Amino acid sequence: MLDTDLRMHKHLRRLERVWIDWPIFFITTCTFRRRAILASNEAAGILVDEWRNAHDRHGWAIGRYVIMPEHVHFFCSAELGAKALPTFMQAWKQWTSKRAARELNLSGTVWQEEFFDHVLRSRESYSQKWDYVKDNPVRAGLVKNSDKWPWQGEIESLML
Repeated sequence: MLDTDLRMHKHLRRLERVWIDWPIFFITTCTFRRRAILASNEAAGILVDEWRNAHDRHGWAIGRYVIMPEHVHFFCSAELGAKALPTFMQAWKQWTSKRAARELNLSGTVWQEEFFDHVLRSRESYSQKWDYVKDNPVRAGLVKNSDKWPWQGEIESLML
C-alpha cells in the first residue's frame, strides 16, 4: 500500500488482535451515496435473510439490528473458525447486492465499500449501544416511538 493510501485510510484500520475471547462487534454500513433504498419490507427481508444465513455461510452470529433508509446498524460475533470480519462484510454486501438487483430491480452499486466497526467491551456497552441505535429512527424523525419502527429486530441472542 502506498504511503498516501495508508494516510488516506488511516481511520479505517482494523485491530490486528482483540483481547476478548468472543467479542461482539457493532457494525455500521451505508448505502452507496447514501441512497435511501433500505426501508421497505422487501429490502429488509433480503438483509435479514442474509444475516440469518451468516452463521452457516461465514461463521458469524448476528444479534440485534436496525435498518435505516440509507444505512444499517447491527451487532455480530464470530464463532470458532469464522471468516475475518472484512471478508464476512464483503461477502454479505455482495450477496445482498445481488439479491437486491434481482428481486428489487435495483441497478448500480448498493453499498459503500467501507464499514465502521467497534468492539464492545462489556454487557453494559451492548445495552447502551442498543439503546442508542434503536432510537435512530426517532432522532431521524421517522417515528415518534422506536418500538414503532418496523425494520429492527434480533437474529440471535449475543451474550458476553
